[in-house]
Amino acid sequence: MTNVLRPYKKLFPQAGQRVMLDESSVIIGDVRLADDVGIWPLVVIRGDVNYVAIGARSNIQDGSVLHVTHSSAANSQGYPLIIGEDVTVGHKAMLHGCTIGNRVLVGMGSILLDGATIEDDVMIGAGSLVPPNKRLASGYLYLGNPVKQIRPLSEAEKAGLINSADNYVKWKDDYLNQDSQIQP
Repeated sequence: MTNVLRPYKKLFPQAGQRVMLDESSVIIGDVRLADDVGIWPLVVIRGDVNYVAIGARSNIQDGSVLHVTHSSAANSQGYPLIIGEDVTVGHKAMLHGCTIGNRVLVGMGSILLDGATIEDDVMIGAGSLVPPNKRLASGYLYLGNPVKQIRPLSEAEKAGLINSADNYVKWKDDYLNQDSQIQP
């Protein structure tokens, strides 16, 4: 697992308790992973010119790419990538310098761009594009390219956001337990 976590200059990734990092993934620089985060196969997270923070019980699924935006004359702070708690990021998502609240589902193949803000309790359908600086209000399903508000989430769908995160924590724990049983 030494190749999974890589420094950038003097910045080194930090991981909380019970974090799963698939050995095929690459995590570089100022990346902060809270407890029970799952980083699945072939994920790239690059916190080189700003930081990435991923909240507790969130999961980043296979083939996703996460990056940040550097500071500039036009944007003195740049855009870090901030992901809240209980977030499920589907396969092959691309997240770039955006902020994602708690209990969010980012559908497979979705792209979220610089300065986008996703409030709590949101579902983003597969293949959606969230343009720069777009805000997605809490409690809705969004879909499309560019993304559009489709309808309010039902109470069952909101509960499903937590169920998804809980399932991925359970599966992450299964992988961690399995890996601890394997003898070289």
